[in-house]
Amino acid sequence: MRPLRRAARGAELLCACDVPHCTASTCAGKVCFVSKSREQGHVTRSRGCFSRHLLENCRGPVMEHFGTRCCNASMCNARLDVYLQGEEVPAAEPALPRLLLPIVVPLLALALLAALAALFACKLAQHRRSAARSRAGDADLALKASLVGDSTLEDLLNDDCTTGSGSGLPFLVQRTVARQIALVECVGKGRYGEVWRGVWHGESVAVKIFSSRDEQSWFRETEIYNTVLLRHDNILGFIASDMTSRNSSTQLWLITHYHEHGSLYDYLQRTALDSAACLALASSIICGLVHLHVEIFGTQGKPAIAHRDLKSRNILVKSNQQCCIADLGLAVMHSQGSDYLDMGHNPRVGTKRYMAPEVLSEQIRTDCFESYKKTDIWAYGLVLWEIARRTAVNGIVEEYRPPFFDAVPSDPSFEDMRKVVCVDQQTPVVPNRLYSNAVLAVLARVMKECWYQSPSARLTALRIKKTLKKLGQALEKPKQDE
Repeated sequence: MRPLRRAARGAELLCACDVPHCTASTCAGKVCFVSKSREQGHVTRSRGCFSRHLLENCRGPVMEHFGTRCCNASMCNARLDVYLQGEEVPAAEPALPRLLLPIVVPLLALALLAALAALFACKLAQHRRSAARSRAGDADLALKASLVGDSTLEDLLNDDCTTGSGSGLPFLVQRTVARQIALVECVGKGRYGEVWRGVWHGESVAVKIFSSRDEQSWFRETEIYNTVLLRHDNILGFIASDMTSRNSSTQLWLITHYHEHGSLYDYLQRTALDSAACLALASSIICGLVHLHVEIFGTQGKPAIAHRDLKSRNILVKSNQQCCIADLGLAVMHSQGSDYLDMGHNPRVGTKRYMAPEVLSEQIRTDCFESYKKTDIWAYGLVLWEIARRTAVNGIVEEYRPPFFDAVPSDPSFEDMRKVVCVDQQTPVVPNRLYSNAVLAVLARVMKECWYQSPSARLTALRIKKTLKKLGQALEKPKQDE
């Protein structure tokens, strides 16, 4: 395949587009593509666009089951096509009149032979150096073409993700995975829709089915996961996204890793903690939040991300009692290089119970990315309070309660929360018993430093992470001394 010409810096092309995340007939991207896949003898073609860091999808030979071609002129993929192995390629119109062919063809052949002879010596050395790389690249692409049928989810994701939970999988591979999933049981419901446990090739996956009124949240999560490298132990692992038609209606699916313990909210309802488990949960959440908040530079980098709807219902508990952060439907992204704040187009706001004072008073600086990070810290302090209350000290532990349970109704209004948080400047009551435990005393101090009315006075995610790491090391030292 010829290398793509480099587009002007910052320029975006219009491309013909029919992949799931398009909301119109065209999309703006750095590269246009057309893809084909063959499933059970049926060939499906899709067109769309993506950023330059996904250009690996353009390289390599066309395979029997999957192929992609790319171009970078406006609407160039409207006329572009790709032919899988075994497909009949239409005959092209002759470029020269038939009478000239007997003359032109031999001349071209002679010119080609002369050029090949002149370049042979230097190209031979170059070929030897690149042969190993080419073989590895061909093997990778061949694996992509067959991974849907032969691989486990771990193989699939590890092959296509280097450091990112944004999978980088071709859209057609995502669609193929989605359409091979059997839904087993509904494991959760919310304003967004439903979460089901599904099975793909014997493995459990989580399928978040968005309601039609929350299409923008589905689109935003799809957009972030497909364009940002997010793989991290404490961020919910993304597998695929698809817009599919089932039961005569359109469904918006987001497929992720499945965690049987469910949300932290559900876990705390039924589980009392000791101080070590409490610290493990708190530390894993802040590790995930640091990964979101920090911009990583380089080809395998990511922009800084603020969650904007952090709460115990949007945090999942893994089998190893670590947590991972989910639901990026309201996330905002920021890159220092361009100083561009990507807000998305979702009209939905966060959860009122977890809103910071500046959000409730409508005083937040909406043009400043740091402002959104500070609202995440306020919410993290509330989650920390939820965890600490469910931690036993001297055999005493409270029943689970949400933040501000004693100050507002079960479904508080915006005005309810504004009065309590902004006018009365209340914060959750920290139980005195926490101060008799070395770990919980530190966590109590941290949560209070997340609740300052002034956003600039609050701790940063990185400072909290370092504090909890140091606390964990202090706990481990006595064990090592024994």
